[in-house]
Amino acid sequence: MNIVVLGAGAWGTALAISAVRATDMHRRVSLWARDAQQAADLQQHRENRRYLSGVVIPETVLIATGPLGSGSPLLVGADLVIVATPMAGLRAMLTLLAGLRVPVAWLCKGFEAPTAPVGGLLGHEVCAQVAPDLRAGVLSGPSFALEVAHGQPTALVAASEHAQVRDVLVAAFHSPTLRVYANDDIAGVEVGGAVKNVLAIATGLCDGLGLGMNARAALITRGLAEMTRLGLALGAKAETFMGLSGLGDLVLTATGDLSRNRKVGQLLAQGMNLQQAVDSLGHVAEGVYSARTVAQRARSLGVDMPITDAVVALLDGDLQPAQAVALLMGRDPKDELL
Repeated sequence: MNIVVLGAGAWGTALAISAVRATDMHRRVSLWARDAQQAADLQQHRENRRYLSGVVIPETVLIATGPLGSGSPLLVGADLVIVATPMAGLRAMLTLLAGLRVPVAWLCKGFEAPTAPVGGLLGHEVCAQVAPDLRAGVLSGPSFALEVAHGQPTALVAASEHAQVRDVLVAAFHSPTLRVYANDDIAGVEVGGAVKNVLAIATGLCDGLGLGMNARAALITRGLAEMTRLGLALGAKAETFMGLSGLGDLVLTATGDLSRNRKVGQLLAQGMNLQQAVDSLGHVAEGVYSARTVAQRARSLGVDMPITDAVVALLDGDLQPAQAVALLMGRDPKDELL
């Protein structure tokens, strides 16, 4: 199997490393970096010193750079192409790959920045616009790149409406340390991956203010209800949100110390402004960029998402941390299942 990973950030690098650990020895794994200087550094040091410091990249991972397109030498003979860019780069990458006849899957989680009144699009909606004939899907679930790179046990979801895409993702990455489940509900999997980042900011705020475990549990549970409401409005299945890409990814991102989105909430609670918090991370926190889009998409569908709305007001500077908590706690009583 010939696997090409496009994007040498933390997650792309970790997945390339993980791919060579799988039991099938007859495979070729290439890791493509957009920046030629970064590619040279990866090749020289066999380490992603910027995004995944301290993790050795095996010699069996081939480092690549250069122009891309469906006829690119790197992609000729590929059996699977993984797009490991942030959500902001997905549209351009899928446009380049539109002519491919092999499965393509992306790793990014979130909504695209809005370009219309309806709000931003999920990955599969972007793909339907720019590469409708592509056999595509998403690989998602509760996963910190550092733990995957170190071979710590992880479970992911391969979601696509195409059985071939699900099957090849499982074959490519299922290993003794990485379990991959298949799911045909790509809308549900993508909604979970997008909304959990926003909810993790709220939970980080809660932890940063020292509000306790009761408050954290309430935020996670009510956040899951918000996520599910939006997903159902977008055609997802309710049971998807009880799985790895819903509840699983939410719990990890909302409570894990490696979560960048949770860290943003903690830093805001400590008195930093948004720019200071983002600058201190050194990595992308997708929830910061997708929170407004999630809220806009929810409004266009008539979906109530009070925690998301509070996060947006906090990020925009319209609410202070303590005010955001007071706003949520001061809402009128209602039935739990609504």
